[in-house]
Amino acid sequence: MTTQRTEAPGSPAPGSPRSAAKPPHSARSVANARRRQRLVEVWTEFRKSPSGLFGLIFLIIVILLAILAPVIADRSLLDVTQIDNAANEPPSMQNPLGTDPSGRSVLVMLLWGSRVSLMVGVAATAMSMVIGTVVGMAAGHFGGLGGALLMRVVDFFLVLPSLVLAIVLSSVLQRGVWTIVIAIGITSWAGTARVVRSQTLTIESRSYIERSLALGAGHRHIIGRHVLPAVMPLVMANTTLTVGAAIIAESTLSFLGLGDTTQTSWGSMLKLSMDSGAATGGYWWFVLPPGLAIVVVVLAFTLVGRAFESVINPTLRGR
Repeated sequence: MTTQRTEAPGSPAPGSPRSAAKPPHSARSVANARRRQRLVEVWTEFRKSPSGLFGLIFLIIVILLAILAPVIADRSLLDVTQIDNAANEPPSMQNPLGTDPSGRSVLVMLLWGSRVSLMVGVAATAMSMVIGTVVGMAAGHFGGLGGALLMRVVDFFLVLPSLVLAIVLSSVLQRGVWTIVIAIGITSWAGTARVVRSQTLTIESRSYIERSLALGAGHRHIIGRHVLPAVMPLVMANTTLTVGAAIIAESTLSFLGLGDTTQTSWGSMLKLSMDSGAATGGYWWFVLPPGLAIVVVVLAFTLVGRAFESVINPTLRGR
């Protein structure tokens, strides 16, 4: 007895190319593909900025040197009881940047100081960006009386001298690196919050947000799936610019004697050079390196941030 197979009209025959075709892509895979494509486009545009590319390469080198500091120069070289260099020795083959009043190599101090300065700058900026992004999105999304109150808090921190507040916090709290991170992070988020709120309002006025709301999407879905991915490029560009300001703030606090005295940073090197009279004594090799390091690294962060900002906002290109 022969069984005859009946196939639905239009269905692919077994072994045909149509039966081996891959299932349609899910919405998540399509979204991930779009994000990857966008990242490639951003990198392609970023490479067209010579200044931004130069700043990025320089920062990568500085960060690698900071990470590899324990390998390049042992921490014991900062211990005045374990070194035999002369005090205030000018640059030489043994000590390319000379020595400080205690006989420590200025180059080793500069290398170890980069770890503290960069860590404080990045950590304080991360804290500032998290607070500013959350407050900005909440004020823009919920609006109403709550959003208005949040913006008044933002305005209060905007008009408040952030450096003065950071000095007060550093004086009140226990001395330490993380105290400086908290002081800078708490006082520098207001500008980010205002920018994020404006971007949130712009995004939520678009039609696909209205469609999501009509389909029953909640606050968590709107903020997590639509608003946050859209504001992140702007937040990242602002983050790159804020790191430089945070490094300057850390150097200022350390220069004023509010930093951790057990840690070497570029700001504490400047304070030590002032207290020891290196500038008036003609020991320029102890004054210039930390100051130049702060200026060059902040400039590099600024170049990268401006280049990234021009990629996100094409109207800034060529200015």
